Amino acid sequence: MLVSRGSRAAITMACAALLLATSACGSDQPEGATTTTQVRLYGSDGNMLNSFATELKERADLVNGMKGTTPLTPLPESFTGRLRTVDPKLTDYLYSAETYDAVVVSALAAQLAGSTDAAAIAKQIVGVTTGGERCDGPAACLQLAAQGRDIEYRGVSLTRAGFTDAGEPATASYATLHFDDQKLDDGKTEFVGAGDESAASSKTPPRGKKQRRSATPLILGGLLPQTGDLAIANPPMAAGAALAVKEVNAAGGVLGKPVVWVDGDDGTNPDVAKATVASHITKGVQVFIGAGASGISRAVLPDVVAAGRVLFSPSNTDAGLTTVDDKGLYFRTAPSDILQGRALADVILRDGPHKIAIVARKDSYGEGLQGNVRADLERAGIDADKVKLLTYEPPADADAAPVDFTAGAKEIKDFGPDAVLIIGFGESAHVITALADAGVQIQH
Repeated sequence: MLVSRGSRAAITMACAALLLATSACGSDQPEGATTTTQVRLYGSDGNMLNSFATELKERADLVNGMKGTTPLTPLPESFTGRLRTVDPKLTDYLYSAETYDAVVVSALAAQLAGSTDAAAIAKQIVGVTTGGERCDGPAACLQLAAQGRDIEYRGVSLTRAGFTDAGEPATASYATLHFDDQKLDDGKTEFVGAGDESAASSKTPPRGKKQRRSATPLILGGLLPQTGDLAIANPPMAAGAALAVKEVNAAGGVLGKPVVWVDGDDGTNPDVAKATVASHITKGVQVFIGAGASGISRAVLPDVVAAGRVLFSPSNTDAGLTTVDDKGLYFRTAPSDILQGRALADVILRDGPHKIAIVARKDSYGEGLQGNVRADLERAGIDADKVKLLTYEPPADADAAPVDFTAGAKEIKDFGPDAVLIIGFGESAHVITALADAGVQIQH
C-alpha cells in the first residue's frame, strides 16, 4: 500500500460522465473539433520533473493533473540543502541521490581495493554495500575503508539494503508525483517501498587493503545527459556528482589523493556518448558515471568493457540490463523497471480505468517499462484487449524534427481510453500536444 501525505478520493463513474459531458469547457483542442475523449494522463521518471512543463512552452497547462512514478526516496533537507550549495537553481532532485551514491560507492571501492585499477574497483563495489560494518557518509566510511575494514555503506538512495549479485539495488523507494499549476505539487507526493532485502548479495568481497596511498588518483568520468532528450534530468544528476566529489575530497580523497572528475556529455545519443567514452579513456578515466538513458548505456557498454573500465549508472532502469554481458563491470544505483512497473501500474489502477493506452519511446527503456506495466495491469485483472500499446521514434539528435505523433493520437482517440501513460523524456511533450490537438482532453 502507498503511504500518502494527502489522500485522493476515487473518481466515480457518475463524476466521470459529468466531466465528459462538460469537457468542452477550457479545452485546448483546435477550433472545429466537435467531440472529445477525456483521459487521465500518467508519466514516468523521464518526464515527471518540474522542467518537463517548460518543454510544452505556452501549452504547459496540459500537464496539470498528470501524475506518475519515479525512483525516489524521501530526501532529507540536509542533502537537498547541500545540493543547492552546488547548484542554487535546482528545481528537481531526480536521480541526484543515486548519482551521489554512485560516486561515493566508487570511491569506497577504490579505497578498499587499495588501487585505482578499474578491475580491482569492480570487485569491491557490491561488497561496499553489503554485510560489513554499517556506516553512512563519505568521511566515516572512508576512514573504515582506509583501515581495511569491511563496510556496509548506507547513503541517500541506498537506505534499506545493498546491491544484488548483479550490481543493482535489491530494494527501492518510489514516489508518486502530481502536476498542478504547471509544476509538481510536493504536498501530494506519496512514497512506496519495493523490492526484497533478502535479494542483496551475501558473497564475501575480497579482503580490504590498508594501503593509504596510490601513485595515480581515482579519475571519474561523467557520462551524463547534458544535451539531448534527457537533458531535462541533467541538473540534479550533475549536482549529485559534484557534491559527492566535493565531500569525498573534503574527507581526504581516495588513497591519499583527491578524486578527479572529468566532465562529459552522453548527448542522449549513442554517437555522442561513444565519442565521450573514447575521450575519457585517453584521459585515464577508471569509472564512468552514467550513461543517463538505458539505451545509451547499452550502446557504450561494449566499448567500456573492451577498455576494462567500469560503467556505473545512476539512472538506468531497463530490466534487461540485469543480465547484460558486462564482464562484471556494469553497476547501477537506479532500480530495475520490474519494480517501477509494479508501482506505476498501482498508481493507474487506483483511479479505476477501464481502457488504457501506453505510449513509449522506441528504445530499451521505453519498451521495457511499457511491457512491465502492461504485464502488471493484466496480472491485476485488466483484459489484454483493454490495453493498447504504441511507440514512437525519438529524435535522432537535437537538430532532428520533433516527434510527430499525429497518427498515434488518432489511434488513441479511436480506441477511447480513460487513461494514457506516456513513457519518455523531454520529447514526449509532443505526444501530449498531439493528443490535445486530436481532441483527447486531459482531465485536470
